Amino acid sequence: MVNHQQAFDEIRDVIGDRLSQKKADRDAHGQSETWHRAPPPDAVAWPETTEEVSRILAICNRHGCPVIGWGTGTSLEGHALAVAGGLVLDLMRMDKVLDIAPEDMLAVVQPGVTREALNTELRATGLFFPIDPGANASLGGMAATRASGTMAVRYGTMRDAVLALEVVLADGTIIRTGTKAAKSSAGYDLTALMVGSEGTLGIITELTLRLHGQPEDVAAAVCAFPTLEDAVGCVSMTMQSGIPMARIEFLDPIAMRAVNLHSGTDYPEQPHLMIEFNGSPDAVSANAKAFGEIAEEFSGQGFQWATSPEDRSKLWAARHASYWATLKLRPGATGVVTDICVPMSELPGAVAAAARDMEDAGILGDIVGHVGDGNFHTLLLIEPDNPEELARAKEVANAMARRAIAVGGTVSGEHGIGIGKRGLMQEQHGPAWAVMGALKAALDPKNIMNPGKVVPDPA
Repeated sequence: MVNHQQAFDEIRDVIGDRLSQKKADRDAHGQSETWHRAPPPDAVAWPETTEEVSRILAICNRHGCPVIGWGTGTSLEGHALAVAGGLVLDLMRMDKVLDIAPEDMLAVVQPGVTREALNTELRATGLFFPIDPGANASLGGMAATRASGTMAVRYGTMRDAVLALEVVLADGTIIRTGTKAAKSSAGYDLTALMVGSEGTLGIITELTLRLHGQPEDVAAAVCAFPTLEDAVGCVSMTMQSGIPMARIEFLDPIAMRAVNLHSGTDYPEQPHLMIEFNGSPDAVSANAKAFGEIAEEFSGQGFQWATSPEDRSKLWAARHASYWATLKLRPGATGVVTDICVPMSELPGAVAAAARDMEDAGILGDIVGHVGDGNFHTLLLIEPDNPEELARAKEVANAMARRAIAVGGTVSGEHGIGIGKRGLMQEQHGPAWAVMGALKAALDPKNIMNPGKVVPDPA
């Protein structure tokens, strides 16, 4: 392992005791939400300004020290693990909402602002930020991983939400991408390039985000189905019918068992859809009625409506807690988590195949997903440090990914690549993967920005 002490000493001259090499701080930034593991970083820094980030990156670039951006640490594919050692740059002290422009329906924030904190700031404006990955993630991290969530079916993903960025490149150069205008055809779309780059091209230090009006009326419901095929078929028919869903989430029987145990609910242990409609009272009523008719065709039963804010919050809190709830089904287990996204016409077959693979592998786990846009997830429960179970779980995850590629889908709809899915990038992208590597080499010739992630290793 290369000794980066000279770089750390120079960084300490810039930010003082906001650089730490203490074991506790390093260990806290060497954790992953899932089974992915790597040694802790060699040091952790907490910058507070863009200028500090710029000076730190210039030092690291000069000394060839790896730099890994860190937000809330809630990513699932090992994105922020220091696989090559180096410095973790914890951006959570850069947590200011810099501007809210209601007339333009946008906000400017630093990367450490979380989605919940932004929506708290927006309460008096009549606006809200809809991208909702479940975890209270940092907005910088959400942009870096191109996150989405339960409301993507209506409001899109971080790709659609980010209008402009301030980014510090590997050599410390500060650039601005995009504008506050609703659209632009002025040159390469560097904003889109940075969104989803997972910290491999630069560090995001400011985001200009698109906001939306808070809906006049909201209604949510949960509905059970006798089979997985019925539930997913209902989703496909609903989307083909053009009903404007705000959310439409699938949970399989194992997920419902976990939700019941975790949240104290008593839903039947059957496949369920959790749905939400936004709009005017008349529109919400009409859309709910239209969905109900489709659900009836697929033997939907036991509708439970939630119209008060408290009841809706309880419903979606149960959905968002499904990851932690499922882990409790096997105490002491860790999770192999994966997601894929397929064209809507392929969704029923992909979900059914994933369920068969899990059963054939003899692995306890569940299937949940933002099925309104063809995206679903599996959580496979395995014993930590059990290589045989890990191998079986990875076989299931890889089979799902390759099935998605075969039908024109993607190995990840929202989790990103990190270290978990890097081995599948050549299969999905072919020669285009090498183009991604060339772009990184142009912007980061010393390969200090989150090395070992997303793109091929440099030649």
